[in-house]
Amino acid sequence: MGVNAQSLEQAKKLYAEGQYGEAKPAFEKLVAQSPNNSSYNLWYGVCCYETNDLEAAETYLTVALKRKVAEAARYLAGIYTTQYRFGEAAGMWESYIEQLEKKKEDTEACEQLLEQVEKLQRMKEKTEDVQVIDSLVVDKDQLLSAYFLSEDCGRLELYGSHFPSSDPVASTVYINPRGDQACYARPSGEGRLALYTHSRLLDAWADEQPVFPADTAENNYPFILGDGLTLYFASKGNGSIGGYDLFVTRYNIGTQSYLAPEQMGMPFNSPANDYLMVIDEVKGVGWFASDRHQPEGKVCLYLFIPDDSRKRLESDGNDEWLRRRAMLAAIRDTWVDGRDRAGLVREAQAAPAPAEKGGLKNFEFVVNDRTTYFTWNDFRSAEAKSFYEKAVGLKKQVASVEGKLEEARTLYAGGNQSVRDRLAPSILQSEKELDALTRQTAEWEKRARNTENVQLKNN
Repeated sequence: MGVNAQSLEQAKKLYAEGQYGEAKPAFEKLVAQSPNNSSYNLWYGVCCYETNDLEAAETYLTVALKRKVAEAARYLAGIYTTQYRFGEAAGMWESYIEQLEKKKEDTEACEQLLEQVEKLQRMKEKTEDVQVIDSLVVDKDQLLSAYFLSEDCGRLELYGSHFPSSDPVASTVYINPRGDQACYARPSGEGRLALYTHSRLLDAWADEQPVFPADTAENNYPFILGDGLTLYFASKGNGSIGGYDLFVTRYNIGTQSYLAPEQMGMPFNSPANDYLMVIDEVKGVGWFASDRHQPEGKVCLYLFIPDDSRKRLESDGNDEWLRRRAMLAAIRDTWVDGRDRAGLVREAQAAPAPAEKGGLKNFEFVVNDRTTYFTWNDFRSAEAKSFYEKAVGLKKQVASVEGKLEEARTLYAGGNQSVRDRLAPSILQSEKELDALTRQTAEWEKRARNTENVQLKNN
């Protein structure tokens, strides 16, 4: 247990050693006796900052800054970043960098931090209008126990459960509903965590393939949507804004590779670690985890209502409201009247619903004039089955793009010229994407039909 300082010299020694809690009482007394002393205000403000008393820290560091103590700007930048006051944080970094330049000191690290808060500010301005209907703080090592994923959406396992004989890896494994495809992170040859997939062949897992062969970022916590093409994951690279950030990408069947990852916006991402985005399309809910505002070893699991349109908030200049929404200061702020939030929360926490089996219809696929399939077990050709699975996945993408396009067209029709100018490029892009997806779907259906008919003929 540390001993509190009794004198200025003792306090300065503890301060230099990083024992801010022990130094804090002495500096508190000194600054009370000499409230205009710039050094006392700095030292006490830093002690408050390091012991997470940010309100007091801002008060005393502001006094120190007004008295020309340049170092105060660096800590104020940290406070403002934590509070999502990114514009003010950028101002502090600019001031601090200017002082370093005058002293001819290295500014590279501070310039990187300035660039980061500027990126955070841009991301905050594009905060998505998402309904977060519940949150739960759990022990990080018990996180998976709070995800209740429908069987039709696959399952999540700890890396050690899927690879019981391997060295411990802080990662999760996603396994598809059929149980024959898995996606996970493991250490690559360079020592970083990288994403891989493998397949179940008979009774063994094999055919491991990297998801991003040329990527040098650390990637982890994968989840694949029911279309089999959309991949959510967390990354400490690809332009992340703090620790792990959430990203999404899609598999391009034409090139047989994933597209460049797209960073998700706020409130999903934050200056803290954000990861394990999971969407249950059966229940109509999604989860993501974050250690923002959490003590060591704890993580907050947020339950939200997915929205394919990913509509941005219209702040109308109300920065305080936008700041609260971006940082998820209170999930109640995100609620929309008329939604059965309690029902969705109950559904999200329900035991997994069994997948459709036996003779229940999964789809309707016309193979030829005399043959129509309704379940996956109807296929005679494994290759034809895999082709049609790709077609089904693409159909889900088509439906998603169609919904987004319909909403954009409605907004375009009822909007003013400014709204139309903003929407026109995305509408054109969505139309191109829809055309390409429709053609790809037809091609995979054709391949499936031709391959299955060959198999039927040979039998």
